[in-house]
Amino acid sequence: MATKKPFLSDIKAIQKRAREQIHKGAITDGYKADRKEVIKLLNEALATEIVCVLRYKYHYFMASGINAQSVAAEFLEHANEEQGHADQIAERITQLEGTPNLSPEGLQTRSHSEYVEGDDLVDMIKENLVAERIAIETYSEMVRYLGSDDPTTRRMMEEILAVEEEHAEDMSTLLEQLGHKGEPAKARPGKSG
Repeated sequence: MATKKPFLSDIKAIQKRAREQIHKGAITDGYKADRKEVIKLLNEALATEIVCVLRYKYHYFMASGINAQSVAAEFLEHANEEQGHADQIAERITQLEGTPNLSPEGLQTRSHSEYVEGDDLVDMIKENLVAERIAIETYSEMVRYLGSDDPTTRRMMEEILAVEEEHAEDMSTLLEQLGHKGEPAKARPGKSG
């Protein structure tokens, strides 16, 4: 018969440490990640989200054409969700006793994604899809890097990653619906309309 291992090593020691290290806020001895590196990665993700907000907002205001209204609504929804991600990431940075880098200076170089305006509705959709794919890949790497060393940040990034995957699917569907050149599907040869 195997002996049971206690869940907590020594609750009295944990209580004592919590009082002695109260100045550390949410950072406990159980935090195993390289906090400075995690804050750096989160600031890059923050810049990525801000660039995505700006790109989606630009596309929302500049969308034009027969399909523009519904596509613009999708752009606005995504911009608002990306802003929510930016807020979550900034909050987590402060919980880790870091400073969210919200400076516009160097924003583009900190961001994983690019800010590309696009010439028409289809270009805008393509640029958003490219950016979402970049976020998916880089955020997946962050999740793997964090592993069990920072489960709170990992879970937050997994939740954000799931939304980015939904955004990519939305952009892919819009691209299919509009056609790659933004033109309606043409009749097959030999058919008259």
